[in-house]
Amino acid sequence: MTDERIEIIRELIRDVPDFPKPGILFKDITPLLADSTGFRLCIGLLEERLDDPDIDFVVGIESRGFIFGAALAARIGAGFVPARKPGKLPATTERIEYELEYGTDAVEMHRDALPEGARVVVVDDLIATGGTAQATGALIRKLGAEVSAFAFVVGLNELGGAQKLGTTRHFSLLEY
Repeated sequence: MTDERIEIIRELIRDVPDFPKPGILFKDITPLLADSTGFRLCIGLLEERLDDPDIDFVVGIESRGFIFGAALAARIGAGFVPARKPGKLPATTERIEYELEYGTDAVEMHRDALPEGARVVVVDDLIATGGTAQATGALIRKLGAEVSAFAFVVGLNELGGAQKLGTTRHFSLLEY
């Protein structure tokens, strides 16, 4: 039986063909964010699927992960930490670089963002190839914390990103 809350969220995600380049079908979450009922349902479902009362921090991946991650952190009573693109954080940072199809990218977090042994859930709006999520998990571990789960609103299964997350628990509310 399909959860009607999932269907409400699915209807609020708009397909935009050929963005950002020809052949890409972009999953646009802005209608979901604009709909107070849909957004509230989405955060509630993330909390429900996470089902872990011992999370200390939510790490949101730049940039849409900030929106979902901060709302989830507030809902579950956890701290929020941003994982940012290089050069965006003001204090001393740690960095993990990762491979892209053509080149490399990196994510950074403040060196003192997570205490040793903290239990963390990583949140982003979407998982595609999984490189950014995988690098964020590695960065969290480098800082001495534990990745308890990865949570996404949308999973693009055909791109295989979830496989890069290994045995760490992960889920997407919607799968395409």
